[in-house]
Amino acid sequence: MNQKRRYVQKRRAEMQAETRRRIVEATVDLHGELGPAHTSISAIAERAGVQRHTVYAHFPNERELALACSGLAFERDPLPDERAWRAILDPEERLRRGLTELYGWYARNADLAGSVMRDAEMDRLTRDIVRMRMGSRMDDLQMKLRRGLPPGREVNAAVWLALSFQTWRTLVKEGGLSQEAAVEFMLRAVHCAGEKSKRSARA
Repeated sequence: MNQKRRYVQKRRAEMQAETRRRIVEATVDLHGELGPAHTSISAIAERAGVQRHTVYAHFPNERELALACSGLAFERDPLPDERAWRAILDPEERLRRGLTELYGWYARNADLAGSVMRDAEMDRLTRDIVRMRMGSRMDDLQMKLRRGLPPGREVNAAVWLALSFQTWRTLVKEGGLSQEAAVEFMLRAVHCAGEKSKRSARA
C-alpha cells in the first residue's frame, strides 16, 4: 500500500513538473512572438493546453512566471562566458572574439531579445527582469572587453555601443551586414574612439 501511494505521489509530481514546464515553454514562445507586455495569461494557458487557473496555481503572480520564463531562456542558451577570453592578451582580438560570440547569441535569440528589449522600454516588470538577468553580465562583458583599450569616455561609449542588441540589429537586420562585417565595423568604431582619446590626452 505504501509502495503504491509513493508511486502515485511520484507520478503526480512528475505530471505537475511537466505541466509547469509546458507553461514556461509556452510563455517563452509567446514572449518571442508578442513580447512580455502583450502576452496574456489566457494566451499562455491556450498555448500550454491548460486552464487559466492551472497557470495561476503554478505561478501566483506575473513576476514568478517572468523569472521562470527568463530562467528557461538563459538555460537553453546562456550569454557568452567572458572567462574564456582571459587568455587573449591583445585587446582588439579579445574584443573581436567577444563581439563575435555576443552577436552570435543575438542572432540565435533575435525574436525573443527584440521583443523583450522593446517591451522593457515601457513595462516595468520586463525592465526589472532584464536588469536582473542581464545587467551584471553585460557589466562583466564590458569590463573584460574594455581592458587594455585606451582610456577615455569615447572608448567607454564605443564599447557599450558595440555590445548593444540595438546596435547588432541596426547593423545586421536593418543594415544588411553579415555578422563578421558588423563585428569589424564596431572594431573600427572603437579604434577611432581610442585614437581620438589619445589625441585629446596629448593636446
